[in-house]
Amino acid sequence: MAQRLNRSSLSHLAGTVQGPAYDPTGLVAGIVHIGIGAFHRAHQAVYVDACLAEGDASWGIVGVSLRSSAMRDALAPQDCLYTLAQRDGSGETLKVIGSVMKVLVAPEDPQAVLTAMSSPQTRIVTLTVTEKAYPRNSDGTLDAQDRTVAADLANPDRPTGILGFLTEALSRRRADGIPPFTVLSCDNLPANGKTLHGLVTEFATLRDPELGRYIEQNVAFPSSMVDRIVPATTDDDRERVAQALGVEDAWPVVTEPFMQWVVEDNFPMGRPAWERHGVEMVADVAPFEEMKLRLLNGAHSAIAYAGQLLGHETVADAFADPVIHGFVKGLWRESARTLSGDAGLKPDEYMARLADRFANPALRHRTAQIANDGSQKLPQRFINPLLERLDAGEDAPHLSAGVALWIAALADRGEPPAFTDPLDEALKAAIANTTSPADTVAAVLQAARFDRVDRYLPAVLEACQRISDHGVSATLAHYARGDIPQ
Repeated sequence: MAQRLNRSSLSHLAGTVQGPAYDPTGLVAGIVHIGIGAFHRAHQAVYVDACLAEGDASWGIVGVSLRSSAMRDALAPQDCLYTLAQRDGSGETLKVIGSVMKVLVAPEDPQAVLTAMSSPQTRIVTLTVTEKAYPRNSDGTLDAQDRTVAADLANPDRPTGILGFLTEALSRRRADGIPPFTVLSCDNLPANGKTLHGLVTEFATLRDPELGRYIEQNVAFPSSMVDRIVPATTDDDRERVAQALGVEDAWPVVTEPFMQWVVEDNFPMGRPAWERHGVEMVADVAPFEEMKLRLLNGAHSAIAYAGQLLGHETVADAFADPVIHGFVKGLWRESARTLSGDAGLKPDEYMARLADRFANPALRHRTAQIANDGSQKLPQRFINPLLERLDAGEDAPHLSAGVALWIAALADRGEPPAFTDPLDEALKAAIANTTSPADTVAAVLQAARFDRVDRYLPAVLEACQRISDHGVSATLAHYARGDIPQ
């Protein structure tokens, strides 16, 4: 069996591989990250790694898994070291990241997680838990009927969800006279910091109104926008990385050279010097966030659902299809017109970079992976800009067709389904219990809990009918050519 990547094997790495430029054994845990997975390890942990190399050892990361022990089991024998593999058409570079100190598994030992979060050394808690982990009603308020919310309110000292852990840790710090940590959401939802602040405050208020007021008035929840394409790691990736590394890595992360992080600069307890390594520290994240959600993430969803329908396994394969490429360009034109014109966003340059990134053949970014959780993603990516255009008296055929592609892909995903959704039960019932295309489209949109469905239902139905009558490829070509009745 090949030697495993760990601290003792760092000296055996291949000469082209860069290891940590600091001693990982000397780190102090200043950050707790909830939702440790591939994206965090390819993004925030990489920025922290760069800061640690400058000599401030106080920003080590304790990772937390809210569900599975798989990440802990893979990284613990490696002293939590792992390989970052950056790939593009010119090749691959490898770097070993050492910023993660340990990984805790919340269901196994919630008290260990709370202890880490309550430590005076912990000054920032970051999160990548995906949109579906934020228990919200359609109006953005706390879903108090959510099972995790109800359980955590009933058992505050044994939390299972993000709101329960954050609230209990902040409560313990308050009781011990320790200033609150800063909570930094890195998930793809609008105003993620403000959204999480509201949810935690509502949750804490249900526990104890005084605690709710304390959190509302004293805890910083800056917003952030993150961007880096990180496909799921495959066995082929593991084998290729091990051969280049010279030792075995159970869970490397594979990604593109590009990465971006825009962060609202509000950290009362201090923060790493991220700005020295390309992080944009700003007063208002919203314009950058909106551009990313609508141009990158929106295009990703369109590529994913069109790719699933046309049999393209990866983003690069799908984007190389002329009808998908042409459709995405039209989608970009529509969505770009909804962006702020005075925030210095430069959407044309951004879209050009996106086109290069989507075409990167070295990334095996699976369309099925991106297609997951559409009911949670489409409001920010399609529905909101669609409504804005309609309210401004403008049409939005590509955005409407993007929603139609999602509906068509839902109906065509097979068994077992190629991708999943947290509202699968309701969505499957909506598709199975209707007899006409019009009823199916209306039922799916209602089951997804989208806002103001009647406003865009005719345009979505027209696109769905066209897919049914002419097929996906011809429909995409139709929209890409602009053959759209006004």
